[in-house]
Amino acid sequence: MSASSATALPVRFAIEGELTIYRAADVKVQLLDALRQAALLEVDLSGVTELDTAGLQVLMLAKQVAAADGRQLRLVGHSPAVVDVFEMLDLGGYFGDALLIHAAA
Repeated sequence: MSASSATALPVRFAIEGELTIYRAADVKVQLLDALRQAALLEVDLSGVTELDTAGLQVLMLAKQVAAADGRQLRLVGHSPAVVDVFEMLDLGGYFGDALLIHAAA
């Protein structure tokens, strides 16, 4: 991690509603665009009402792109729908201690 990313203020990107196959392509474009513009992007998942594998793939891709570009991605404010999927698939380790990070006010 570079010194600039360690001191960067987070930019917030909120996802509201379903993060499913029906919206994954649109959310992917918006999320990757936001990621390219921020050294540290916090993705607020508190408004996600449903998460399927297509939505999960978008989040995993964003993590991979962030790592490749030397940027940070944090998932915060996990909704119950997100927590259910993350726990079922044991993804806490993949995304880091993401379930312990609360959304910024």
